[in-house]
Amino acid sequence: MILFWIVFIPLAGGLLAWVAGTRGPYAGRKNELIARWISLIALAVDLVLVVCLWLSGSHAVSIAGGAWIAEVSRSWLPALGISFHLAMDGISLLLVLLTVFLGIAAVISSWTEIDGQVGFFHFNLMATLTGIIGVFVAVDLFLFYFFWELMLVPMYFLIALWGHERRIYAAVKFFIFTQLSGLLMLASILGLYFIHGRETGIYTFDYFKLLGTPLESGMALFLLLGFLAAFLVKLPAVPFHTWLPDAHTEAPTAGSVILAGLLLKTGGYGLLRFAVPLFPGAAKELAPLAMTLGIIGILYGAVLAFAQSDLKRLVAYTSVSHMGFVLLGVFAWNEKALQGVVIQMLCHGISTGALFILAGALQERIHTREMPRMGGLWAVAPRMGGVWLFFALASLGLPGMGNFIGEFLVLLGTYQVSVVMAVLAALGLVLSTVYAVWMVQKVFFGANQEGWRIPDLETREITVMAFMIAMILWLGLYPQPYLDTARDGLLSLQKMTGAASAGSSIKIFGRQQ
Repeated sequence: MILFWIVFIPLAGGLLAWVAGTRGPYAGRKNELIARWISLIALAVDLVLVVCLWLSGSHAVSIAGGAWIAEVSRSWLPALGISFHLAMDGISLLLVLLTVFLGIAAVISSWTEIDGQVGFFHFNLMATLTGIIGVFVAVDLFLFYFFWELMLVPMYFLIALWGHERRIYAAVKFFIFTQLSGLLMLASILGLYFIHGRETGIYTFDYFKLLGTPLESGMALFLLLGFLAAFLVKLPAVPFHTWLPDAHTEAPTAGSVILAGLLLKTGGYGLLRFAVPLFPGAAKELAPLAMTLGIIGILYGAVLAFAQSDLKRLVAYTSVSHMGFVLLGVFAWNEKALQGVVIQMLCHGISTGALFILAGALQERIHTREMPRMGGLWAVAPRMGGVWLFFALASLGLPGMGNFIGEFLVLLGTYQVSVVMAVLAALGLVLSTVYAVWMVQKVFFGANQEGWRIPDLETREITVMAFMIAMILWLGLYPQPYLDTARDGLLSLQKMTGAASAGSSIKIFGRQQ
């Protein structure tokens, strides 16, 4: 039952934080402090459980010919073929580890920023994390959709209640995009459910039983598009990305960290776990188009990032660019590309999450996100400037940092499929250098025309940044433990598609690969 506890401890902690923050035995600020500590302790307990699973190195559970770390399955609605089925392999373990790690960072980073309805804030934050963890371990498609939708409402409240100037507009836009695309995925899930039942006589939402469902090519493509609608919006891929800059800009710091570091990863995970394995033939047909969208996202996001004057909006567009590598690597579908996808999701979550924490800390001090009003801040906040420079360099893919490993592996895998696409994607690394260096120069160097005098990073903030720096360096200098952890899961996914590489037979620019 360890998976059950990993999923629901955050939700229980959120409920306790809500109660303690509003009805506790103490008044005012003490209640708020109790709510914060309850959330932090609940996530710390979750982190210990996940790390214990990782250190155990156990792959004793065999499911559908694959080695899994843990599983729990209970009957839920047997008449409809719905079960409470959770399973964790190396891929989902790493993403759950990222979720809990960034959840702790989000709680700590919002320690002084959130000063209203603190208990309810932490309930929504923890409910969102529960949904994200559930997405990463659910292997019943109905349960997966349940957790997918569970993320939506509390994140809407995080933006709408604790966001900035245009928070209602951003929250409604986020809700519409994600809800409509999620309904399209639900339609595809139901379509697969009924087709499998008609062909086999067994109506089930179980992921492993639905693998290999006989489908006509046209129907497979149609069902895949429903899944892609949800995953590409959440990733986000161009042209389905327009909700993201608004949501990031208006969200509180913790909301931005969860959005950039975790919610986007659910889109990448959905492509890896569900879209390609369930519809391998249709995925091969769509691979050239999907990879082209990945290239467009890499280049378009980088150019748009350079055009921004709002600091948080700039960082938001970098996510569009970097997550383009995830889309590219998934549909290249070979060993190197998929390894790169996993590392890229981990490193993007940490580095971009750190940049949003720093942007929130800076906005809390100077009450603006407009870069033309900034400048010369290195002299007054050198620790902040140094940490910001580190994560800007990580974001641009400096060798020695984890982002470089992820993007380099994706490029190597893409090169095996299409030289042209690999070269175009590599241009994104050049453009990322431009906007990352420009961002640091505009914020921390030049003249301090506004005469800013701000406090530097305090101990609480430095502690969070130190752990995030350590993780990026670990992933950049010695990524092998992470690659080893994900290896069996990635091999299992490739076996599920019935080929060593779904990209091995696709035709790109007229060339058979």
